[in-house]
Amino acid sequence: MEPFVISLILLSALLHSGWNTLVKLKGDPLVMLASIAGAATLLSLPVALFLPFPSAGVWSYLLVSMALHTMYNLFLYAGYRHGDLGQVYPIARGVAPLIVAGAAPFTAGETLTTTALTGVLLIAGGVASLAFSGAATLRENPRPVLYALGAALFIAAYTTTDGLGARLAESPHSYIVWLFVLDGFPISIITFWLRGRDALDWIQNHWVRGTAGGAMSVVGYWLIVWALSVGTLAPVAALREVGVIFAAILASAVLKESFGPRRTVAACIVAAGAVLLRQS
Repeated sequence: MEPFVISLILLSALLHSGWNTLVKLKGDPLVMLASIAGAATLLSLPVALFLPFPSAGVWSYLLVSMALHTMYNLFLYAGYRHGDLGQVYPIARGVAPLIVAGAAPFTAGETLTTTALTGVLLIAGGVASLAFSGAATLRENPRPVLYALGAALFIAAYTTTDGLGARLAESPHSYIVWLFVLDGFPISIITFWLRGRDALDWIQNHWVRGTAGGAMSVVGYWLIVWALSVGTLAPVAALREVGVIFAAILASAVLKESFGPRRTVAACIVAAGAVLLRQS
């Protein structure tokens, strides 16, 4: 993997952790997710007019991905509702590359080398230590971990779908822009159905935060889909999860969440596994 590609993936990781931090700031996480997704749709629509219209075969990937992204957003919302960013985010993001790597031989014909397998095991070990670092807490409230694992499953599914869809599309840029055009509608409809007028009032009063999150979401995932279109799925997906480290720093500095030594070590193990996958 070229250094330029690596730097773009790391930038994507930083942007992704940034908009996830915005979701956990004061306010309803579901409304914030809808605000970010809606802003991403509005920002992408003008760009889509200048890119090739996806072919019929690509639309099946786009529609499946839209459904997977929606389920991911709902599980992420549930996880953030019941747990901390420093707990939910590393589990969801760390487990996903493990699933992608396990499925890659069947979905994309990509097999793991010994180095890649070692990286996957490091990520799995780091994530396990994050999930069970507080056994009593986990017994008392397992919901954040369970929702994070559900989110990881959908992350792996849409990562694989988008990687394959972008390779099939006339242009990976066209694929990702049209995905964002579609992606904002389901979560926005669900949010307005559940929250009603309160959601609209909140978005009107916090549109700057939503627009900033939407811009970070579009640019961050645009970079990843492009990287997936030119590289193998598992290393790209795993390297992006260096965002776990960025999220830990942001959670501590911005949200004042507790992130003790054990979680710090676990996050570093996850990052080390991601780097090892990058070298495979």
